[in-house]
Amino acid sequence: MRIHTSAGTLPAREPLGESGAPVLDVVVPVFNEERDLEACVLRLREHLARTFPYTFRITVADNASTDRTPDIADRLGRVVPEVTSVRLEQKGRGRALRAVWERSDAPVLAYMDVDLSTDLKALLPLVAPLISGHSDLAIGSRLAGGSRVVRGPKREFVSRTYNLILRSSLAARFSDAQCGFKAIRADVAERLLPMVEDTGWFFDTEMLVLAERAGLRIHEVPVDWVDDPDSTVRVVRTAVDDLKGVWRVGRALAVGALPLDRLARPFGDDPRDRAIGGVPGGLARQLVGFCAVGALSTLAYLALYSVFRAGVGPQAANALALLVSAVANTAANRRFTFRVRGRERAARHQAQGLVVFAIGLALTSGSLAALDAAVGASPSGSPSHGTELAVLVAANLAATVLRFLLFRLWVFPDRRSDLPARDPRKAVR
Repeated sequence: MRIHTSAGTLPAREPLGESGAPVLDVVVPVFNEERDLEACVLRLREHLARTFPYTFRITVADNASTDRTPDIADRLGRVVPEVTSVRLEQKGRGRALRAVWERSDAPVLAYMDVDLSTDLKALLPLVAPLISGHSDLAIGSRLAGGSRVVRGPKREFVSRTYNLILRSSLAARFSDAQCGFKAIRADVAERLLPMVEDTGWFFDTEMLVLAERAGLRIHEVPVDWVDDPDSTVRVVRTAVDDLKGVWRVGRALAVGALPLDRLARPFGDDPRDRAIGGVPGGLARQLVGFCAVGALSTLAYLALYSVFRAGVGPQAANALALLVSAVANTAANRRFTFRVRGRERAARHQAQGLVVFAIGLALTSGSLAALDAAVGASPSGSPSHGTELAVLVAANLAATVLRFLLFRLWVFPDRRSDLPARDPRKAVR
């Protein structure tokens, strides 16, 4: 790796970092961008010089370009005081970011795509919470409320589908994993980056998932974003690589192979805050708790159905048994699976649980109706009690996955962002 640096700061700006170090280091990873590189870097430099109140550096990270990109980056590093160029002989956005961030002396690190698809007005709101010490990471989001996005239907579909996969499989709560507009505190990066394996496009997602699971604060900024029609990103191949990364990270989290406590101890929320409200834990623990509660609820449901069936018809017995067991199931999952304490939102949780109950009722009632239709022509004219129970068990098992996802993503989502803010930490080292 060849590094070219140019010394120099803006004398009118207040220094926050160590002597001679900028407060913000913005990395621009590039590959064969000879046409747009100079104009975009100069535009970014002009914006920072006009709006950013502290010293800054722009680092052009060349990912093994084969055109004139390295020469242009080298020249910008010589003639523009705030610009530095870095040459890497291997491709990979994650590799470029890691190489620069691990060596940077700035207390706040950021990156953005060279096409500047994201409006630069969001840059100061992105890094301000990191400079103040309020947050640990910050991301620009094209899917957050207030964002304005112009892009084609293909990219819109891929982006929303990918983020839906992250929310359902890895329980991610950030809204946009792949927007090329992110920032991180250097002291957080020092501990977080060694845990991130990916060196390509999945680097962002992996970093955010690990940070979120460790309890770090992720600040989201709605952005104005216009798609670059000349982007060289291969959407299908990138999507396949990302899905492989989702599987790898999900498996590691499920078996507890990642030492996330190394992040939680120095940077996590104040332990006293964790007694307030509900903060769901890992996916594996929640699955175990949900299955245990579900097994007990199923036994209670079957016992109740047998009791009610002695006095009423199968549909009424099913509805009554399911209603009583659903209220108990929601309360048990609230307390033991998702570890929600106190009475706050208890009524709302039960109301949402009843919606989940209604879905279960529709599934189980539909199965009973199908059973009645199937055996209606038989000599007995009605199914046996044992057959009814078998069908109901099968219907409940079929609804379990959907019920768990609704509980996790809708009824009991992680509300860590609702907790009282911890005392600001120092933003510089």
